[in-house]
Amino acid sequence: MSQPFACTHTPDFPDLLDRLNCSVALSTYQAGKGSFIGGREGRLVQLPRTFRKPMGMTIQGDRMAVATKDEVVLLGASRALAPGYPAKPQTYDTLFVPTQVFFTGECDLHDMAFIGAPGSDPSSRTELIAVNTRFSCLCRFDSRFHFQPVWSPPFITDLVDEDRCHLNGMAISEGGSRPVYVTALGATNTERGWRDSRLGGGVLMDVASGEIVASGLAMPHSPRLIDGKLFALVSAEGLLVEVDVQAGTVEPIIRLPGFVRGLARHGDYLFVGMSKLRPGRSLGDLPLAQQDLQAGIAVVHLGSGMLVGQLTYETSCEEIYDVAVLPGLRRPGILGMESKLRTSALATPQYGFWGRPDQKDEVRAT
Repeated sequence: MSQPFACTHTPDFPDLLDRLNCSVALSTYQAGKGSFIGGREGRLVQLPRTFRKPMGMTIQGDRMAVATKDEVVLLGASRALAPGYPAKPQTYDTLFVPTQVFFTGECDLHDMAFIGAPGSDPSSRTELIAVNTRFSCLCRFDSRFHFQPVWSPPFITDLVDEDRCHLNGMAISEGGSRPVYVTALGATNTERGWRDSRLGGGVLMDVASGEIVASGLAMPHSPRLIDGKLFALVSAEGLLVEVDVQAGTVEPIIRLPGFVRGLARHGDYLFVGMSKLRPGRSLGDLPLAQQDLQAGIAVVHLGSGMLVGQLTYETSCEEIYDVAVLPGLRRPGILGMESKLRTSALATPQYGFWGRPDQKDEVRAT
Protein backbone atom coordinates (compact mmCIF):
# COMPACT_ATOMS: atom_id res chain seq x y z
CA MET A 1 0.00 0.00 0.00
CA SER A 2 1.26 3.45 -0.90
CA GLN A 3 2.24 5.74 1.94
CA PRO A 4 0.35 9.03 2.46
CA PHE A 5 1.96 11.90 0.57
CA ALA A 6 4.28 9.57 -1.31
CA CYS A 7 6.24 11.55 -3.86
CA THR A 8 8.99 11.34 -6.41
CA HIS A 9 11.51 14.05 -7.18
CA THR A 10 14.38 14.86 -9.44
CA PRO A 11 17.66 13.59 -7.98
CA ASP A 12 18.96 17.04 -7.11
CA PHE A 13 15.80 18.43 -5.46
CA PRO A 14 16.89 17.70 -1.84
CA ASP A 15 20.43 18.90 -2.58
CA LEU A 16 19.06 22.11 -4.07
CA LEU A 17 17.14 22.90 -0.87
CA ASP A 18 20.23 22.02 1.16
CA ARG A 19 22.46 24.21 -0.98
CA LEU A 20 20.03 27.12 -0.79
CA ASN A 21 19.82 26.69 2.99
CA CYS A 22 16.02 26.77 2.98
CA SER A 23 12.85 24.73 3.32
CA VAL A 24 9.58 25.04 1.46
CA ALA A 25 6.06 25.35 2.85
CA LEU A 26 2.92 24.52 0.91
CA SER A 27 -0.82 24.51 1.55
CA THR A 28 -3.19 21.97 0.03
CA TYR A 29 -6.84 22.56 0.83
CA GLN A 30 -7.83 19.39 -1.03
CA ALA A 31 -5.81 17.28 1.44
CA GLY A 32 -6.37 19.62 4.39
CA LYS A 33 -2.67 20.01 5.12
CA GLY A 34 0.02 22.60 5.57
CA SER A 35 3.37 20.98 4.94
CA PHE A 36 7.06 21.77 5.40
CA ILE A 37 9.56 20.19 3.02
CA GLY A 38 13.32 20.19 3.52
CA GLY A 39 16.42 18.49 2.16
CA ARG A 40 18.83 16.68 4.43
CA GLU A 41 21.92 14.78 3.28
CA GLY A 42 20.40 14.00 -0.10
CA ARG A 43 17.07 12.94 1.40
CA LEU A 44 13.74 14.75 1.27
CA VAL A 45 11.95 15.29 4.59
CA GLN A 46 8.21 16.12 4.69
CA LEU A 47 6.15 17.30 7.62
CA PRO A 48 2.40 17.54 6.83
CA ARG A 49 0.11 19.00 9.49
CA THR A 50 -3.68 19.19 9.56
CA PHE A 51 -5.52 22.48 9.00
CA ARG A 52 -9.14 22.86 7.87
CA LYS A 53 -9.04 23.80 4.18
CA PRO A 54 -5.74 25.74 4.24
CA MET A 55 -5.32 28.18 1.37
CA GLY A 56 -3.46 31.49 1.51
CA MET A 57 -0.25 31.40 3.51
CA THR A 58 2.47 33.90 4.30
CA ILE A 59 5.73 33.76 6.23
CA GLN A 60 7.76 36.74 7.41
CA GLY A 61 10.71 36.03 9.65
CA ASP A 62 9.46 34.19 12.71
CA ARG A 63 5.78 34.72 11.89
CA MET A 64 3.45 32.66 9.75
CA ALA A 65 -0.24 32.99 8.88
CA VAL A 66 -2.49 30.35 7.33
CA ALA A 67 -6.00 31.03 6.02
CA THR A 68 -8.31 28.11 6.76
CA LYS A 69 -11.99 27.40 6.15
CA ASP A 70 -13.30 30.08 8.51
CA GLU A 71 -10.25 31.26 10.45
CA VAL A 72 -6.81 32.75 10.03
CA VAL A 73 -4.28 30.93 12.20
CA LEU A 74 -1.15 32.84 13.24
CA LEU A 75 1.93 30.89 14.25
CA GLY A 76 5.18 31.98 15.82
CA ALA A 77 8.55 30.28 15.39
CA SER A 78 10.32 29.35 18.61
CA ARG A 79 13.87 28.00 18.57
CA ALA A 80 13.61 27.56 22.34
CA LEU A 81 10.65 25.15 22.06
CA ALA A 82 12.17 23.01 19.31
CA PRO A 83 14.77 20.96 21.28
CA GLY A 84 12.25 19.81 23.87
CA TYR A 85 9.40 18.98 21.47
CA PRO A 86 7.98 15.89 23.23
CA ALA A 87 7.09 13.96 20.07
CA LYS A 88 10.55 14.35 18.49
CA PRO A 89 13.13 15.95 20.78
CA GLN A 90 16.34 17.36 19.29
CA THR A 91 14.90 17.13 15.75
CA TYR A 92 13.87 20.57 14.52
CA ASP A 93 15.86 23.78 14.25
CA THR A 94 12.75 25.82 15.08
CA LEU A 95 9.11 25.07 15.80
CA PHE A 96 6.12 27.04 14.49
CA VAL A 97 3.27 26.93 17.03
CA PRO A 98 -0.21 28.52 16.88
CA THR A 99 -0.34 31.72 18.94
CA GLN A 100 -3.45 33.55 17.73
CA VAL A 101 -6.62 32.96 15.70
CA PHE A 102 -8.83 35.41 13.80
CA PHE A 103 -12.38 34.13 13.34
CA THR A 104 -13.21 35.31 9.84
CA GLY A 105 -16.17 33.26 8.72
CA GLU A 106 -16.09 31.54 5.33
CA CYS A 107 -14.52 34.24 3.16
CA ASP A 108 -12.51 31.97 0.84
CA LEU A 109 -9.31 33.85 1.66
CA HIS A 110 -6.59 33.49 -0.97
CA ASP A 111 -3.22 35.33 -1.01
CA MET A 112 -2.08 36.93 2.26
CA ALA A 113 0.84 39.11 3.38
CA PHE A 114 2.21 40.92 6.42
CA ILE A 115 2.71 44.58 5.53
CA GLY A 116 4.16 47.64 7.27
CA ALA A 117 5.30 51.20 6.72
CA PRO A 118 8.33 51.75 4.43
CA GLY A 119 11.57 51.52 6.35
CA SER A 120 9.97 50.10 9.47
CA ASP A 121 11.50 47.29 11.48
CA PRO A 122 10.09 44.04 10.03
CA SER A 123 9.58 42.65 13.52
CA SER A 124 7.15 45.48 14.32
CA ARG A 125 4.85 44.89 11.35
CA THR A 126 1.55 43.64 12.61
CA GLU A 127 -0.94 44.29 9.82
CA LEU A 128 -2.10 41.23 7.92
CA ILE A 129 -3.74 41.78 4.52
CA ALA A 130 -5.65 39.08 2.64
CA VAL A 131 -7.53 38.65 -0.62
CA ASN A 132 -11.14 38.09 0.40
CA THR A 133 -12.46 36.27 -2.65
CA ARG A 134 -16.08 35.78 -1.63
CA PHE A 135 -16.48 39.51 -0.89
CA SER A 136 -14.36 40.72 -3.86
CA CYS A 137 -12.02 42.85 -1.75
CA LEU A 138 -8.73 43.12 0.07
CA CYS A 139 -9.19 43.08 3.81
CA ARG A 140 -7.31 43.27 7.09
CA PHE A 141 -7.93 41.76 10.50
CA ASP A 142 -8.13 43.01 14.07
CA SER A 143 -9.96 42.15 17.28
CA ARG A 144 -13.08 44.21 16.52
CA PHE A 145 -14.49 42.65 13.35
CA HIS A 146 -14.32 39.44 11.37
CA PHE A 147 -12.60 41.46 8.63
CA GLN A 148 -12.23 45.06 7.51
CA PRO A 149 -12.45 45.77 3.75
CA VAL A 150 -9.65 48.08 2.59
CA TRP A 151 -9.93 47.96 -1.23
CA SER A 152 -12.16 46.64 -3.98
CA PRO A 153 -11.81 46.79 -7.79
CA PRO A 154 -13.58 49.89 -9.14
CA PHE A 155 -16.05 47.76 -11.09
CA ILE A 156 -17.32 46.08 -7.90
CA THR A 157 -20.32 48.04 -6.65
CA ASP A 158 -21.38 46.15 -3.53
CA LEU A 159 -19.75 44.37 -0.60
CA VAL A 160 -21.70 41.12 -0.83
CA ASP A 161 -20.95 37.41 -0.49
CA GLU A 162 -21.12 36.68 -4.23
CA ASP A 163 -17.54 36.11 -5.49
CA ARG A 164 -18.24 38.51 -8.33
CA CYS A 165 -14.79 38.53 -9.99
CA HIS A 166 -12.83 35.80 -8.16
CA LEU A 167 -10.20 38.17 -6.85
CA ASN A 168 -7.37 35.83 -5.83
CA GLY A 169 -3.74 36.98 -6.13
CA MET A 170 -1.82 39.86 -4.57
CA ALA A 171 1.66 41.27 -5.23
CA ILE A 172 3.22 43.25 -2.39
CA SER A 173 5.73 46.07 -2.93
CA GLU A 174 9.32 44.89 -2.60
CA GLY A 175 9.69 46.96 0.56
CA GLY A 176 6.74 45.08 2.02
CA SER A 177 4.71 48.23 2.65
CA ARG A 178 1.56 47.81 0.53
CA PRO A 179 -0.36 45.76 -2.04
CA VAL A 180 0.57 46.87 -5.57
CA TYR A 181 -1.11 44.46 -8.01
CA VAL A 182 -3.94 41.95 -7.82
CA THR A 183 -5.32 39.27 -10.13
CA ALA A 184 -8.94 38.30 -10.78
CA LEU A 185 -10.56 35.76 -13.09
CA GLY A 186 -12.87 38.38 -14.59
CA ALA A 187 -13.73 42.08 -14.49
CA THR A 188 -17.31 41.16 -13.65
CA ASN A 189 -19.85 42.60 -11.21
CA THR A 190 -22.47 39.84 -10.97
CA GLU A 191 -22.58 36.79 -8.76
CA ARG A 192 -19.85 34.41 -10.02
CA GLY A 193 -19.96 36.24 -13.33
CA TRP A 194 -16.30 35.35 -13.96
CA ARG A 195 -17.21 31.73 -14.71
CA ASP A 196 -18.55 32.58 -18.17
CA SER A 197 -15.22 34.09 -19.27
CA ARG A 198 -12.61 32.13 -17.35
CA LEU A 199 -10.66 31.12 -20.47
CA GLY A 200 -9.82 34.68 -21.44
CA GLY A 201 -11.41 37.11 -19.02
CA GLY A 202 -8.68 37.20 -16.39
CA VAL A 203 -7.15 40.54 -15.45
CA LEU A 204 -4.22 42.00 -13.55
CA MET A 205 -4.96 45.33 -11.82
CA ASP A 206 -2.99 48.18 -10.29
CA VAL A 207 -4.25 48.68 -6.73
CA ALA A 208 -3.39 52.38 -6.45
CA SER A 209 -5.12 53.44 -9.65
CA GLY A 210 -7.65 50.63 -9.99
CA GLU A 211 -6.67 50.32 -13.65
CA ILE A 212 -6.44 47.02 -15.51
CA VAL A 213 -2.83 46.70 -16.70
CA ALA A 214 -3.15 43.30 -18.42
CA SER A 215 -6.21 41.42 -19.64
CA GLY A 216 -7.24 38.39 -21.68
CA LEU A 217 -5.57 36.01 -19.20
CA ALA A 218 -6.71 32.42 -18.62
CA MET A 219 -7.24 32.20 -14.86
CA PRO A 220 -4.29 34.28 -13.55
CA HIS A 221 -2.95 33.73 -10.02
CA SER A 222 0.01 34.55 -7.74
CA PRO A 223 1.41 37.88 -9.01
CA ARG A 224 4.81 38.66 -7.48
CA LEU A 225 7.16 41.65 -7.74
CA ILE A 226 10.77 40.49 -8.00
CA ASP A 227 13.71 42.86 -8.62
CA GLY A 228 11.40 45.44 -10.17
CA LYS A 229 9.74 42.93 -12.51
CA LEU A 230 6.23 41.54 -12.25
CA PHE A 231 5.74 37.78 -12.56
CA ALA A 232 2.48 35.84 -12.46
CA LEU A 233 0.98 32.44 -13.21
CA VAL A 234 -1.53 31.86 -16.00
CA SER A 235 -3.01 28.83 -14.35
CA ALA A 236 -5.26 27.40 -17.06
CA GLU A 237 -2.31 27.23 -19.47
CA GLY A 238 0.32 26.08 -16.98
CA LEU A 239 2.42 29.18 -17.64
CA LEU A 240 4.88 31.21 -15.60
CA VAL A 241 4.93 34.66 -17.23
CA GLU A 242 6.51 38.08 -16.93
CA VAL A 243 4.13 41.03 -17.26
CA ASP A 244 5.09 44.36 -18.85
CA VAL A 245 2.69 46.66 -17.01
CA GLN A 246 3.49 49.63 -19.24
CA ALA A 247 2.71 47.80 -22.48
CA GLY A 248 0.09 45.50 -21.00
CA THR A 249 1.80 42.48 -22.53
CA VAL A 250 2.62 39.06 -21.12
CA GLU A 251 5.80 37.15 -21.97
CA PRO A 252 5.76 33.37 -21.29
CA ILE A 253 8.81 32.05 -19.44
CA ILE A 254 8.07 28.34 -19.08
CA ARG A 255 5.11 25.97 -19.41
CA LEU A 256 4.77 23.46 -16.58
CA PRO A 257 2.75 20.19 -16.40
CA GLY A 258 0.08 21.39 -14.00
CA PHE A 259 -2.51 23.99 -13.08
CA VAL A 260 0.01 26.45 -11.66
CA ARG A 261 -0.81 28.38 -8.49
CA GLY A 262 1.47 29.48 -5.66
CA LEU A 263 4.75 31.27 -6.40
CA ALA A 264 7.70 32.07 -4.13
CA ARG A 265 11.21 33.37 -4.76
CA HIS A 266 14.44 32.47 -3.01
CA GLY A 267 17.68 33.83 -4.43
CA ASP A 268 17.87 33.01 -8.14
CA TYR A 269 15.06 30.46 -8.01
CA LEU A 270 11.27 30.46 -8.25
CA PHE A 271 9.21 27.77 -6.54
CA VAL A 272 5.93 27.11 -8.36
CA GLY A 273 2.97 25.06 -7.11
CA MET A 274 1.36 22.65 -9.58
CA SER A 275 -2.04 20.94 -9.32
CA LYS A 276 -4.14 18.42 -11.14
CA LEU A 277 -7.60 19.51 -12.25
CA ARG A 278 -10.26 18.97 -9.64
CA PRO A 279 -12.37 15.83 -10.28
CA GLY A 280 -16.09 16.39 -10.73
CA ARG A 281 -15.71 19.99 -11.87
CA SER A 282 -16.67 21.17 -15.36
CA LEU A 283 -13.11 21.98 -16.38
CA GLY A 284 -13.02 20.11 -19.67
CA ASP A 285 -12.77 23.37 -21.61
CA LEU A 286 -9.44 24.34 -20.04
CA PRO A 287 -6.33 24.07 -22.23
CA LEU A 288 -4.81 21.68 -19.66
CA ALA A 289 -7.74 19.27 -19.60
CA GLN A 290 -6.30 16.87 -22.16
CA GLN A 291 -2.81 16.78 -20.65
CA ASP A 292 -1.23 14.48 -18.10
CA LEU A 293 -0.98 16.87 -15.17
CA GLN A 294 1.08 16.59 -12.01
CA ALA A 295 0.73 17.93 -8.49
CA GLY A 296 3.83 19.15 -6.73
CA ILE A 297 6.47 21.87 -6.83
CA ALA A 298 8.59 22.98 -9.78
CA VAL A 299 11.80 24.96 -9.29
CA VAL A 300 12.65 27.40 -12.07
CA HIS A 301 15.95 29.25 -12.44
CA LEU A 302 15.06 32.92 -12.52
CA GLY A 303 17.79 34.03 -14.91
CA SER A 304 17.44 31.32 -17.56
CA GLY A 305 13.80 30.30 -17.14
CA MET A 306 14.89 26.65 -17.03
CA LEU A 307 13.30 23.94 -14.91
CA VAL A 308 16.00 22.80 -12.47
CA GLY A 309 14.09 20.59 -10.04
CA GLN A 310 10.69 19.08 -9.36
CA LEU A 311 8.75 17.27 -6.67
CA THR A 312 5.70 15.26 -7.75
CA TYR A 313 3.08 13.77 -5.44
CA GLU A 314 1.92 10.24 -6.20
CA THR A 315 -0.68 9.96 -3.41
CA SER A 316 -2.83 12.12 -1.11
CA CYS A 317 -2.11 15.52 -2.67
CA GLU A 318 -3.66 16.57 -5.98
CA GLU A 319 -4.10 20.32 -5.52
CA ILE A 320 -1.77 22.95 -4.11
CA TYR A 321 -2.82 26.50 -3.39
CA ASP A 322 0.19 28.33 -1.98
CA VAL A 323 3.95 27.97 -1.75
CA ALA A 324 6.35 29.83 0.55
CA VAL A 325 10.07 29.62 1.33
CA LEU A 326 11.61 29.46 4.81
CA PRO A 327 15.15 30.86 4.40
CA GLY A 328 17.83 29.68 6.79
CA LEU A 329 15.77 26.73 8.07
CA ARG A 330 16.82 23.19 7.16
CA ARG A 331 14.36 21.29 9.35
CA PRO A 332 11.54 23.48 10.66
CA GLY A 333 8.75 21.89 12.69
CA ILE A 334 5.11 22.91 12.90
CA LEU A 335 2.15 22.13 15.15
CA GLY A 336 -1.26 22.07 13.50
CA MET A 337 -4.47 23.12 15.18
CA GLU A 338 -5.43 19.47 15.69
CA SER A 339 -2.30 18.63 17.67
CA LYS A 340 -2.88 17.82 21.35
CA LEU A 341 0.59 19.19 22.09
CA ARG A 342 -0.49 22.63 20.87
CA THR A 343 -1.95 23.51 24.25
CA SER A 344 1.22 22.37 26.06
CA ALA A 345 3.53 24.72 24.15
CA LEU A 346 4.27 28.13 25.67
CA ALA A 347 6.69 30.49 23.93
CA THR A 348 8.10 33.75 25.29
CA PRO A 349 10.67 36.05 23.66
CA GLN A 350 13.49 34.36 25.59
CA TYR A 351 12.21 30.92 26.57
CA GLY A 352 10.06 27.97 25.59
CA PHE A 353 8.04 25.87 28.01
CA TRP A 354 6.36 22.49 27.62
CA GLY A 355 3.57 21.43 29.95
CA ARG A 356 4.04 18.12 31.73
CA PRO A 357 1.33 15.68 30.66
CA ASP A 358 1.26 14.08 34.12
CA GLN A 359 1.23 17.37 36.01
CA LYS A 360 -1.06 19.73 34.16
CA ASP A 361 -0.45 22.61 36.54
CA GLU A 362 3.32 22.58 36.02
CA VAL A 363 5.50 23.55 33.10
CA ARG A 364 9.14 22.98 32.41
CA ALA A 365 11.45 25.44 30.65
CA THR A 366 13.65 24.54 27.67
